[in-house]
Amino acid sequence: MFTIWNSRIAVTLVRSTRLSIVSSNNGFAAAESRRSIVTNLRQQRNMSQQAAGSHEYDYDLVVIGGGSGGLACAKEAVANGAKVACLDYVKPTPLGTKWGIGGTCVNVGCIPKKLMHQASLLGESIHEATAYGWEIPNKEAIKPKWENLVQAVQNHIKSVNWVTRVDLRDKKVEYINGAGSFKDPHTVVAKLKNNSERTLTARNVVIAVGGRPRYPDIPGAVEYGITSDDLFSLDKEPGKTLVVGAGYIGLECAGFLKGLGYDATVMVRSIVLRGFDQQMANMVADSMVERGIPFLHKTIPKSVEKTEDGRLLVKYVNTETQEEGSDVYDTVLWAIGRKGLVDDLNLGAAGIEVKGDKIAVNEAEQTNVPHIYAVGDIIHGRPELTPVAIHAGRLLARRLFAGSKQIMDYSDVATTVFSPLEYGCVGMAEEDAIKKYGEDNVEVFHGFYKPTEFFIPQKSVRYCYVKAVAERSGDQKVLGLHYLGPSAGEVIQGFAAAVKSGLTMKILLNTVGIHPTTAEEFTRLAITKRSGLDPTPASCCS
Repeated sequence: MFTIWNSRIAVTLVRSTRLSIVSSNNGFAAAESRRSIVTNLRQQRNMSQQAAGSHEYDYDLVVIGGGSGGLACAKEAVANGAKVACLDYVKPTPLGTKWGIGGTCVNVGCIPKKLMHQASLLGESIHEATAYGWEIPNKEAIKPKWENLVQAVQNHIKSVNWVTRVDLRDKKVEYINGAGSFKDPHTVVAKLKNNSERTLTARNVVIAVGGRPRYPDIPGAVEYGITSDDLFSLDKEPGKTLVVGAGYIGLECAGFLKGLGYDATVMVRSIVLRGFDQQMANMVADSMVERGIPFLHKTIPKSVEKTEDGRLLVKYVNTETQEEGSDVYDTVLWAIGRKGLVDDLNLGAAGIEVKGDKIAVNEAEQTNVPHIYAVGDIIHGRPELTPVAIHAGRLLARRLFAGSKQIMDYSDVATTVFSPLEYGCVGMAEEDAIKKYGEDNVEVFHGFYKPTEFFIPQKSVRYCYVKAVAERSGDQKVLGLHYLGPSAGEVIQGFAAAVKSGLTMKILLNTVGIHPTTAEEFTRLAITKRSGLDPTPASCCS
């Protein structure tokens, strides 16, 4: 099923490489030692292939896509002795935005999003500081300068781009800045910047091209709207912004824009945070409304027009009442989902099956063509998260070139929505657990809580809430954990490891919490929904 060459030799040599690097006190010597071992690995591979009379290819692996998953796979493959080329090309957005290597996460996703989220939280903290005794003159006049924020974010991104290029060079991954497509199952054509082409043959190919934001099919959408691909490098203040879409990208963008001082409205076609626990999703939305972010529910846009003064007139309709409306905004941000980038790959030439705009793979990321694989957001039916792509890419490379049999486990993957009041979760949503096991077989423990740091500035604790979804019988295995509150990502990460290890409510409730923290609230979940008791605590220590 997998192309494995001399795996016993490969594993032995790789272990030797790691030992030599760890024991070396000289970075250069360590790098040279590593290069020498990789060269030996390649020689062993070539000898093995020649002895078997195998076909010679330019590369053991060609990776199409220079995002998180593709880069992780390419670097791990080289570490295990493979000769690897990685192709990456970014097609500019309709606004003309483009970026360097590293994929969505580094350039227009997780990293700039988290930085702008942090900027908005810092602004909030400044206003809270006076309650803690800080003297801040003219506090109300404090506001961020958009141009400076964008420049700081972009400077960081460019530094990561540079480090990534250097890392690929040092690890002997051949980086090709070109768009890859198939000529046949073993041949990839790279279209380069100067309109020339380069043909590469490969024993194995990994597709890791990810996706890009969708635009609605309405007048003015492409001409006047932007997406998250443009927002983090926008050369002017966004001003009053309409965010169309209520997935995590839409909510996060609306949240930090409001925190930075810009009016933001969220337009929701159907439900908020599709795919997430819906009780938690609605609480996230309600907490945003409390912070002054209005939601237009059951509403879709009909058109976007430019006004005489350069602003944007958006016409929309409520899908339930058919009532039409309109408003004027400075920016319209589309966050209505993402499309897999399969169109330019010429997959038919390789015989690869697709499902819509995604690639169908088996449990080992293998397509219907045995030597062609896919990882990351381009594959059908898997979590579209950066750490998932990275882990899957590394495991795939180890199977191909190090004799590993380990496949990616896509269950119980934790994630966080960086809304103003953050939402972190791992495992099953309450409604999914009930659907799978039946309502009589599921117990839901829940409780509101009061973060200590919220008391002095008198911040709202109305939506600070934790929930554990568990089996009702036995030691009550935990099926899902949900947390709404500050630092959600930091809180849920540790619990994710526990859930992955088979956490039960018996263990959780026998765990002593760290006081005073918000994470400890999971260890104090004594009230079930079934009991009908009030889950609101009397005090922070009750």
